[in-house]
Amino acid sequence: MRLLLVEDSKRLSRIVSDGLRAEGYGVDAAYDGLEAMELFERYDYDVAIVDLILPKLDGYGVLKQIRSKQKSAFVLVISARNNVEERIRGLEAGADDYLAKPFQLVELLARVQALVRRRYQSQSPVLNFGPVEVNISLKNVKIANQRLELTKMEFSILELLAMNKDKVISRDFMFEHLYGMDTEMSSNTIDVHVCSLRRKFHNRGVRNLIRTKRGYGYYVSSRH
Repeated sequence: MRLLLVEDSKRLSRIVSDGLRAEGYGVDAAYDGLEAMELFERYDYDVAIVDLILPKLDGYGVLKQIRSKQKSAFVLVISARNNVEERIRGLEAGADDYLAKPFQLVELLARVQALVRRRYQSQSPVLNFGPVEVNISLKNVKIANQRLELTKMEFSILELLAMNKDKVISRDFMFEHLYGMDTEMSSNTIDVHVCSLRRKFHNRGVRNLIRTKRGYGYYVSSRH
């Protein structure tokens, strides 16, 4: 999943970005409101984390522009402004959730995960595909109730496909949503991880979970 973090404190931005990347998210960072909108023009994001107090264009302005452009990203506001009036104002401006500073990283991660599930209309954190169980909260996969060990990137690819079940996802789209804009990796990296995922499932007796639509991309079928 691809996230945009809009926070003018570079120290806090680095801490939050590192925490999100450790959970397998692709993260881009912007340090003012205008930079955030430039990134929104170039990329599609699943979730945006937006501070209210920003240089050049404040968080309310960012929210207004995101909604006026009908961007589909869910927005989590983070702010030191913790009174009821500010919370209401943020939600009325288009925020989907509001988290007061200072916060624990674990709570922010939980709220981001909840917004990702809402983004993909997944009520439960557990997705089932025949004998395969993908738990997007615990970040694990089980086959017939036995744990399957995956790397973080392998799980992130499987999670993206599972939450878009029966929908073909192009390699370029996957790459854009799983890696930040600063990466020097090639989109061919996706093929390497998919090959590894298929081998691990095949070794456990699961075949054709991740399918290919030639010339288009990969998908996971809900019919098993």
